[in-house]
Amino acid sequence: MGWAVASSAVTGAPTVYLDHAATTPLRPEARVALAEWSDGVRGNPSGAHHLARAARRALDDARDVLAEALGAGPGDIVFTAGGTEADNLALFGVAESAAGGQARVACSAVEHHAVLEPVHRLGGVVLPVDGSGRVDPATVAGLVPADTAVVSVMLANNEVGTVNPIAGLAAAVREATDGRAVFHTDAVAAFPWLDVARLAAAADLISVSAHKFGGPQGVGVLVVRPGVPLRPRLLGGGQERDRRSGTQNVAGIVAMAAAAAATVAGRPDTVQRVGALRDRFVDRLRVAVGDVDETVPDRGAKVAGNAHLCIGGVVSEELLFLLDHGGVCASAASSCASGAIQLSHVLAAMGVNRERGGGAVRFSLGWCSTEADVDAAVEVVAAAVCRLRAARGRR
Repeated sequence: MGWAVASSAVTGAPTVYLDHAATTPLRPEARVALAEWSDGVRGNPSGAHHLARAARRALDDARDVLAEALGAGPGDIVFTAGGTEADNLALFGVAESAAGGQARVACSAVEHHAVLEPVHRLGGVVLPVDGSGRVDPATVAGLVPADTAVVSVMLANNEVGTVNPIAGLAAAVREATDGRAVFHTDAVAAFPWLDVARLAAAADLISVSAHKFGGPQGVGVLVVRPGVPLRPRLLGGGQERDRRSGTQNVAGIVAMAAAAAATVAGRPDTVQRVGALRDRFVDRLRVAVGDVDETVPDRGAKVAGNAHLCIGGVVSEELLFLLDHGGVCASAASSCASGAIQLSHVLAAMGVNRERGGGAVRFSLGWCSTEADVDAAVEVVAAAVCRLRAARGRR
């Protein structure tokens, strides 16, 4: 099988990992880079001696790799502690640098909470999406106030996988604000699957997180194009050109760069292979149990690793419990409390009804997923669904 890191605590079954959208295993290249840099005495890149200079060179090399992968200049790269910090820095950093911190902000209704919550805190505008979770550039002009300072729309949705037209959205935002607004895109869920350098070229700010593409957890990047106003959130040593103070996580950054290079080099083959595996999984499951809908039916409109399904006759929390018992790792953003289904904010914004959304599960494949993973998962998921339906008196 693919990444079988453990066995089910209950059954001893090998783990089939289909939660790559949450975090994906270290790539071999990242593991080697992490081990090599962590071995022995290492210097602080802000120092002056030879060990410090070696650390600074390692950062510079990583900065070059990531800049090329993201379609940016080396000086545009700001290292962060992950995607959440990158998103927060983008939103708060631009908003606080304009209008005395009272600037208007906006984002789509299906953003990750690392974007959505800052926008709520800043009293911003939330843009609607269509039934696939996509923002229509044609609607932006009437919804984004002319004095908006920053607008954020993710390149690919982390829950349902939908890809947004960033070039068109950035152009619409600039037209609506007479060129004043800064456009940010959260590309955390996109980078494993999409050419971010090309598709996000129109964005002024881009966020990515290493552990989504085979790097270590706790490290990420915010691309800040030249001229973008950004007030730092962390003050102190003045690292990252005064945009993010704090000693850089050199080992994590070096490993992130190695993972990014491997991702970009192998992306076309990975997308083709994993997309076929995703289709195999969904098609076989639909035959096995029936009443399974793809939340975004157009497979070409979402990233290759995403299989977000609404499964009739089950409650997602109960299904996930049985899947975990059977060794299959997946996830769901819906929750059930006192018998009342609470849809995720993404499904609610897309107009998915509560009954259908109550059986929503995200199966997400990654760079190391295999046919054996998919075939084993179909068996476990089908058995669990049949068991839950039988318990509810449904065949």
